[in-house]
Amino acid sequence: MKHLTIIVPQGENNLSSIVGAYKLFTRANQYRKKAGKKDLFKIELAGVSKKVDFYEGLFTAKPHTNISALAKTDLIIIPSLNHNYQTVIKGNKIVIDWLSKQYKAGSEIASICTGAFLLASTGLLDGKSCSTHWSAVEDFRTLFPKVNLQPDKLITDENGIYTNGGAYSFLNLMLYLIEKYYDRETAIFCSKTFQIEMDRTTQSTFMIFSGQKTHDDDTVKKAQTYIEKNLHEKISIEDLSSKLSVGRRNFDRRFIKATGNTPLEYLQRVKIESAKKALETSRKTINEVMYDVGYSDIKAFREVFRKITGISPIEYKEKYTKNAVIRKKKVTD
Repeated sequence: MKHLTIIVPQGENNLSSIVGAYKLFTRANQYRKKAGKKDLFKIELAGVSKKVDFYEGLFTAKPHTNISALAKTDLIIIPSLNHNYQTVIKGNKIVIDWLSKQYKAGSEIASICTGAFLLASTGLLDGKSCSTHWSAVEDFRTLFPKVNLQPDKLITDENGIYTNGGAYSFLNLMLYLIEKYYDRETAIFCSKTFQIEMDRTTQSTFMIFSGQKTHDDDTVKKAQTYIEKNLHEKISIEDLSSKLSVGRRNFDRRFIKATGNTPLEYLQRVKIESAKKALETSRKTINEVMYDVGYSDIKAFREVFRKITGISPIEYKEKYTKNAVIRKKKVTD
C-alpha cells in the first residue's frame, strides 16, 4: 500500500483544502474497495504539533502523526495558506526541510493554491513551472524569482511536483492526481460524486488583472499609467518607448523584469480586463466594447480575448451577465 501525507502546517492555512483532499482520496479508496481491490493509499494528516487551530479557534485539526515519524511517504499534499506567507514560511522550517528530504528520497509533492509558497521555500521549484492563486502572483514573483511562474495554468506537473491555481480549483488537482494514481474510471466517479468539472486546464477566466506595480522602475510605471489612461487608443509600443526616451529592446527588457509581462502582453491584459468589466456590467454589444478598448478588428479582439480568458467574448458575456442568466432561467421555467 502506498502512503499519502496531507500536511497540516503551523500558522495560517486553509482548512477546506485539507478536508477536501482527505475526502476525495478517501472516496477514491472506497470506490476501489467496492471493486474488490485493496486501498491504494494509507491517508494520514501530518504536522509538527498535536493540533492546529483554524479561524481563530473555531475549528481544530488533529494530525494523525508527526512528520518526524514518517520515514518515507509516496505523495505529499501541501494545503493552501492564507496571505501572511512570510510568517507561515518562518514558522514551518521543520516542514520545509522535511519536504526537501522526502522529495530527494523519491516522494512526489503537490501544492494547493498558495501552498506553492511553502513548496517554493524548499528550493525544489527553482527552474520549474508553477501555478498559484492569481491574486498572489506579484508576491510570489518577488519572493521566488527563480521559479517559472505560470498563473494562467490550473495545474502544473513537472518531475513529480504538482501545483495548482487558486481557491477551490484544488479539487481539479485532486481529480488529476486520482486519475494518475488510480485510473480514469475512479477520477470520473469522484468527479460525479463531488460534482467537479473534469479536465479543467486554466484559471484564466477567473483572473482579475490589476496591474503589477510593486516594482521600483519609474519609467515602466509611467508606461503603465499611460496605457491605462489611453485604453481607447491603438497604442504602438514602439511609439510609447520613444515617448519615454528608452530604446525598444531595453524597454521590453525592463518591462518584463518589472511586471513579468512584455509591454504588448501588459497592454492586451489591461484592455481585456476593461472589456471584461464592460461585458459584466453594461448592455453594450461585443462590438461596442471592442471599440471602447481600442480594437477595430473583431477577429483580432476575439483572439486576444480568448488567449487571456480562455473563452470568447460572447461566452464570457453569457457566463457573467445578469441579464443572460435571467433569460436562461425564464427559458428553463
